[in-house]
Amino acid sequence: MDLRILGCHGGETPKHRTSSFLLNGRTCIDAGAVTSMLTLQEQKEIETVLVSHAHLDHVRDLATMADHRCQQGGPTLIIAAIPETIAVLRAHFFNDLLWPDFTKINVVGKPGVKTVAFQPIELEKPIVLSGNTITAVAVDHTIDACGFLIRTESGTLAYSGDTGPTERFFELLRGTTDLRALLMEISFPSEHHALAKVSGHHTPESLAQELKKLDAKSGADSHVNGVDLPVLLYHIKPVFEDAVEREIAKIAKRNLEICRLGSTFRL
Repeated sequence: MDLRILGCHGGETPKHRTSSFLLNGRTCIDAGAVTSMLTLQEQKEIETVLVSHAHLDHVRDLATMADHRCQQGGPTLIIAAIPETIAVLRAHFFNDLLWPDFTKINVVGKPGVKTVAFQPIELEKPIVLSGNTITAVAVDHTIDACGFLIRTESGTLAYSGDTGPTERFFELLRGTTDLRALLMEISFPSEHHALAKVSGHHTPESLAQELKKLDAKSGADSHVNGVDLPVLLYHIKPVFEDAVEREIAKIAKRNLEICRLGSTFRL
């Protein structure tokens, strides 16, 4: 599988973009930085956007994606998320006030073909989208949120979404026999652990503890080598970037890599 980093930060500056990842050219994981990073043709080839939760830094480019898709003439863009997230997007985003409701607007030149369609994903009930089997798993954030297990032809990619310490997500990872990599959030330096806790995010200290849940000793059913598993880190807050990266470098016995804008991983 090919994973392209479109956005990987917990804030934005001219050198930072918020969470968005492109899988095999057809599936976006969150939409914090899609239209600012992809050509119109690359955007048109996207079939599905998996949305982990409704916070603005993960959904904002859905607006411009839908606008472009309508003018390009389709096909319908599928926005897939847990029902709670879809409810927020309907009420507060595609609501004909903040932004047009593109679920009611046909693409140019194709009567009856809507620009956007919502696809609910029930927790822990796999669904096939764009050739991948998607499993949403509840994680612990400040609003209803999920991570994803995305099974492709070449293995499974796990995506934590925004989360603090969580349990069920790691239980499922330990039982995943073809896990290729984990996209894992981290936001604040450890000295700001109180802020991380109240906002549902990780510090290097809490991340190191969380990754122990991948180890075989954490469960007799574990299929994961937690030491060797590639863990791709994203969501670092720009204000604290240097401090967080220094602390990450001190985490021992883990295969950690910090995501960089424009990087591509072949997993």
